[in-house]
Amino acid sequence: MGIVIRVIIKFFREADIFLLVVSLISAIYGILLISSVVRNFETGNEIPVQIGALVIGVGLYILFSYVDIDIIADKSRFLMVFSVLFIGTLYFWGVGGETTGNRAWLRFFGVGVQPAEVVKITFIIIIARMLSDFRERKTLNSIVSILQMLAVFGILFVLIVLISEDLGSAVIYVFILLAMLFIGGLKLRWFALGATVVAIVSPLLWNALQPYQQLRIQAPFFPDQFDPTREGVLWQANQSSIAIASGGFRGQGLYNGKLTQSGHIPAQHTDFIFSAAGEEIGFIGCIAIVVLLVSIIIRCVYVGIKSNNSLGMLVCIGIAAMLMAQTIENIGMCLGIMPVVGITLPFFSYGGSSIVTCFAAMGIVSGIKMRPKPVRFRYV
Repeated sequence: MGIVIRVIIKFFREADIFLLVVSLISAIYGILLISSVVRNFETGNEIPVQIGALVIGVGLYILFSYVDIDIIADKSRFLMVFSVLFIGTLYFWGVGGETTGNRAWLRFFGVGVQPAEVVKITFIIIIARMLSDFRERKTLNSIVSILQMLAVFGILFVLIVLISEDLGSAVIYVFILLAMLFIGGLKLRWFALGATVVAIVSPLLWNALQPYQQLRIQAPFFPDQFDPTREGVLWQANQSSIAIASGGFRGQGLYNGKLTQSGHIPAQHTDFIFSAAGEEIGFIGCIAIVVLLVSIIIRCVYVGIKSNNSLGMLVCIGIAAMLMAQTIENIGMCLGIMPVVGITLPFFSYGGSSIVTCFAAMGIVSGIKMRPKPVRFRYV
């Protein structure tokens, strides 16, 4: 009993309690919004599943707070094998989401697991390990090192796109990689070279997309040309932006939003949960979401800067980049200014995989905070 008490005391003294509290507030806020969206239209198990995922997520937060990230990172080869095999299972057992039409999910007893969501964490750790090792050996900017990191990214990216057809999740990997490479110290000339290569091959990449994917990308930026009536590919995003605008400053009241309660916005409890906040809680509710998520992102960056080594710093930056990319894309598509690609809003959207992954990631950040601090942080 004494050991348990000491562990609890150690957790509250050394773990990142601020990060845990803000994450919990965000998740509970999300559950309230989900309960409003689904109460008349969904199967009825969304709230129990979300609460169950939250409980598991908090458990993982506590567990990873005590795990040394260096020990996990030392198994980066195993993490890579796991990532490839986990995504590869979608080829045999993958099923589509509610409205996505892809094969991004594994379902067990009615509960869905999204491998690409979980593998984001292993991808961040793998790249952080590689960057940290290359920085230590002062070979980060060698062509061999860059090709090794691009190979890891390329394998996972291609598997996600080809097997699960989940372009939205794959794009998040791009943002994570770029952020980690930039903060990790990759010279700007490599970014310039990469941008040049992408520009050259962009016609091939564009033609590789399905027509509906091309239309989804084009329509938000050129609506009058590709969907002037807003009744085609822009219909969902247009309804979302109408709901947000109709909420005004204070909103129409929780459980009282006209569009939300009519079920007029598909996937509102998942990808478009931000529109429910805008309509029912108004501008105040939307700002609260932004403030909570920005606080979490800034905290991740802060812990990374104060960490004891470059590995911890890079992992925190990767996690912050993941949250930032998803937040910008999700809110952007809810406002109708970004393509609708099926990205959840971290901590708020319905989805067990998303909630569990987010809390596990926060636990890793908390664990990095609990490690001994250096006298001075500096780049290699």
